[in-house]
Order: sequence, then C-alpha cells, then structure tokens
Amino acid sequence: MAAAIVVVFDFDKTIIDVDSDNWVIDELGFTDLFNQLRPTMPWNSLMDRMMKELRSDGKTMEDIAEVLKRIPIHSQVISAIKEAHDLGCELRIVSDANMFFIETILKHLGLKDCFTEINTNPASVDEEGRLRISPHHDFTQSSHGCSLCPPNMCKGLIIERIQASISKEGSKKIIYLGDGAGDYCPSLKLTEADYVMPRKNFPVWALISKNPLLVKAEIHEWIDGGEMERVLLQIIERISREELISSNSAQLFSADCKLQTTSIASHGASPQALSVTQ
Repeated sequence: MAAAIVVVFDFDKTIIDVDSDNWVIDELGFTDLFNQLRPTMPWNSLMDRMMKELRSDGKTMEDIAEVLKRIPIHSQVISAIKEAHDLGCELRIVSDANMFFIETILKHLGLKDCFTEINTNPASVDEEGRLRISPHHDFTQSSHGCSLCPPNMCKGLIIERIQASISKEGSKKIIYLGDGAGDYCPSLKLTEADYVMPRKNFPVWALISKNPLLVKAEIHEWIDGGEMERVLLQIIERISREELISSNSAQLFSADCKLQTTSIASHGASPQALSVTQ
C-alpha cells in the first residue's frame, strides 16, 4: 500500500546532521577564506569559487570524497530511509547542495539505490580536475520568480513538477522533510492530503510556526534522527492503513452494488417467467 506515498527529503541537516558545503570547507581548512568571500556572491556561486581555491591548493576530488565519507549522520536516519524504501515508498531528494556531494555520501552509506530522483545543483569535473558546481536554475539567464527562495533554486517549483508527474499515476500522498528556510516554499505547495515534517527549532519550523494555517499539509515536527524515524514510519503506517480501509470499503460497495443488481434482475425476471407458463 505504501506505493501510494512519495517521501521527499531535503539533504543537509535533514538526512545528514550538518551542512555538506560547510563540512567540506571546514575539514579542508578553508573556513576563513569562505567567510571572507561570503558577503560578495550568492552561496551557489561561492561554492563553485571555493572548489577552484581547493584545486589551486592541490586538493583533489579524492580528498573531497574522503572528507564527505566522514560526514556525521544519525544511524536511525539510515534505517528510516531503508525501511521507507522497503515498505514500497518512492523516495526523492530536493536539495540545495550539489550532485557530487550527495551521491558520494549516499553511495558510501549504501543508500543511493533507495532514491528514484535527486533534484540538486549539477556538479562536474573539468579538465583540470576541479569540481564545478552549477546552479539548478540558471539565474544569469532568467529569474525563477520566487521571492522566498535563493536565486539558484526554488524548491516549490520542483515540488509542483513532482506533483504534476505523480498526479498521472493516481492518488499519491507526499511526505516532505526539511529543516532550512528553503524548505518553506515547498511546504506551502503541499495539499491537505500531504504531510510536512519540519525539523524543530530550525528555520523552516520557525517559519511554519509563525502562521501554521498557511500550510495545508498536516504538520509533524521532529528533533533528531530517532524521532524522524518514528514519526515518518508512523505516518507511512497511517496512510497505508487508511488506503487499505478505503480499498476494502470500495470493494464492499462494489460487491453490494452487484448484489443489488442481481437481486433486481431476478425480481424482474420472475413475473415474465410466470406469464410464459400461463
């Protein structure tokens, strides 16, 4: 029954316990330069610039990958993802990190195959061995038009695209998990049939708490990986149970209709049979 559920995860501070960009910069010793450049450009552009600085200092893709493999993650987040996948849920990621960071971490944790889609900033390696990070939405060409989101990515637009694609597959419910201010816009796009799981005491939770009535989806907060697993699996179980009850009711209604049709037909046939024998 869980096939009717799409679980959408943010990545930084939701799946992993830290921000992957900050983690790489800090672990490789470039925090001061990052902080110096931070006020001068958008975050996504800054991360591309920092990859150039790392390469100039002799840092390789392997160095970056090794740092990513040490990233902190709660063990119950890993089990929550595996359990949701095993229950038949479709899992997706919507993140303002980048493809190389996310895929490297997921592969290391054995979670990559649990996800059907990763929506994030593209990443590639150039001929000099430098990681290039591109914006998900090329804001140099046009604006995505959302004042709530950073120029390179509107997660709300991504959620709308996901909603459009799953609407063709019948009735599916979305469970959205996030922590940051960028997760507020997609939370507003969810319907009454959906669920949002904001991380308590993080920016998205604060934004939702200001006026919860703006969010149509049912709100379930969580604090850490242990609570995320418990709350997520409870929601999945509840949706599955409701789907089962609904399915059984439909079957009973259908059987009842058939029974009534048969009964009406037999009543209608009886007088005709009598009239023939007379």
